[in-house]
Amino acid sequence: MATTKLMTAAELYELPNTERFELIRGELVEMAPTGFDHSDIAAELISRVRMFAREHGLGRVTGEGAGYRLEADPDVVLAPDVAFVRADRLPPREDRRGYLPLAPDLVVEVISPSDRAGQVLAKVNLYLTAGVPLLWLVDPEQQTVAAFTPDRPARVYSAPDTLTGADVLPGFELPIRELFS
Repeated sequence: MATTKLMTAAELYELPNTERFELIRGELVEMAPTGFDHSDIAAELISRVRMFAREHGLGRVTGEGAGYRLEADPDVVLAPDVAFVRADRLPPREDRRGYLPLAPDLVVEVISPSDRAGQVLAKVNLYLTAGVPLLWLVDPEQQTVAAFTPDRPARVYSAPDTLTGADVLPGFELPIRELFS
C-alpha cells in the first residue's frame, strides 16, 4: 500500500508564490484565482474592518495572501479572504514571518462560483473548531452574509440588515446594502 507524504506548513511557505494554495491536514489544495466581484467585496471588507480596527486600536487586518496555521501534525494552513487578529494576541513583529500559528478573531470568506457547498462548510468547520470566534461567509450571488460563531446557529444578514462585529469588533457596523452596491 502506497502512502502519500504529507506537506508541512514550513514546506508550503517555501513554495514559489506563483500559485495560491492552502494546506488541509497536510494535503496541498490549489486555490483558483478569484473573480472581480469576489476580490472587490473582499477589498471593501478589508478597508472597512482595517479602518475601524486602526481607529480603535484593536488589532491587525490581513487579506487573502496571509496564511494561518490552525492545526499542526498534520498541518492545516488556511488563507482567508479577510482576517482580523486582536492586538493582544499578535506575536511580536519579529515572530510574524511565515504563517501565524493561531486562529484569527474574525475570518471572512467570500464564496466564489467555483466553490462547492460541502467544501465551504468543511472550511467553516475547520475555522470554528480551531477557535475562530466570528466568521462571516459572504455570498455575492444571494447578496447575504452568514455570521457563524461556535456557540449558536449562523445568522444570515441581507438588505436592509446591518452586519455587526459582535464581541470581536464591538461597535463595528456595516449595512449589507453598502457591501453589495
